[in-house]
Amino acid sequence: MLLDGIKIVSFCHFLQGPAADQYLADMGADVIKVEPIMGAYERHWSGADVYVEGVSGFYLCANRNKRSIAIDLKSVAGNAVARELIASADVVTENFRPGVFSRLGFDQASLSEINPKLIFASASGFGSTGPMAQKPGQDILAQARSGLISVTGTPSRGPTPVGAAIVDQHGGALMAMGILGAIIRRMREGVGTRVESSLINSAIDLQGEALVNFFAGGIERGRLNREENLATWFHSAPYGVYPTLDAHVVISLCDANTFAEAVDSDELRANASIDRYTQRDAYARMVSTATRRFATAELGERFDRFGVWWAPISYYDQLLEDPQLVHNEVFRKVTVRGRTIHLVNHPNRYDGHVPDVRILALEIGEHTCEILSELGYTEAETEHLIASAAVLASRDQAIERKVS
Repeated sequence: MLLDGIKIVSFCHFLQGPAADQYLADMGADVIKVEPIMGAYERHWSGADVYVEGVSGFYLCANRNKRSIAIDLKSVAGNAVARELIASADVVTENFRPGVFSRLGFDQASLSEINPKLIFASASGFGSTGPMAQKPGQDILAQARSGLISVTGTPSRGPTPVGAAIVDQHGGALMAMGILGAIIRRMREGVGTRVESSLINSAIDLQGEALVNFFAGGIERGRLNREENLATWFHSAPYGVYPTLDAHVVISLCDANTFAEAVDSDELRANASIDRYTQRDAYARMVSTATRRFATAELGERFDRFGVWWAPISYYDQLLEDPQLVHNEVFRKVTVRGRTIHLVNHPNRYDGHVPDVRILALEIGEHTCEILSELGYTEAETEHLIASAAVLASRDQAIERKVS
């Protein structure tokens, strides 16, 4: 695997940090997830109250290929275990609110003493410093502060949030990218790097094209208003969503004359020469009138024949049967305590293959004993740490140790 031999100790929870760790774990890094004794926060909450045989769907979405150790970081003995882990790591990741990790004894100076070449990566809501550094960080809050909700909606119709935690996920990808750059730097220069990512910066990064056009063009807020079919404020019509007799389709940019022929519309033929940006609303209404005359299958056949870029709008319950998604292996079946579910796979292929799911730590502290042994702790020392509640080992580990 690409990152074989790279050890990452993760103090991350919820989504941005765990997503970053998961990308790297999929690529072969040995990611050790340090959980509280009661388990990571994402084990105890799940959207739509989804639990798979007691395991949170939220936990399952971003924690594959990681080993789990449960440590009480506030205990002297537990904190010492964490320091041993950090000393053995290439990378440490955390996404506590700024200042919390330092108060636990893991400020940058202390980490540098423990491990001078350490790559230390932090994720936060709004950055480690500044007027909003201590504010709660969450996907929808970053969507709001970055303007994303305002442009997904319009000033006249009202703001509209995106229907998934895209900022968290993008933030995780950017954090992983920064860590990979730091790994390369350490290989080249032999030094560690402080990597910081944030939800607010990730939300801004998602909107690079729109924001550059807005500021460079001297655009005023009123320009953001548009016909409800139009997807963005800065594309020409018909770029957006349109009704058919039985569903909806997305239509991209296209030649006006070709499009008029594709939908056999005299109105669109007569208006093929209008400026489809300044008169985008009027043009979008004409397109909507034309497309609603066809069933989706017929409209799609006409678009394909005329070379119009389009796509049907899929719902989640259709995705598992989508032939391209099946071909791309974007979903993977896994068994969780006897029940089979689908996980979203790592998004990339390497040498033609999607990375395997090698580990799925369903239990809190599932690998505690194994990891402590690798750090040089004896069985007696490990038993003492477990008995003192400085660490927690999973039920299965406890059973195995009694049997042995």
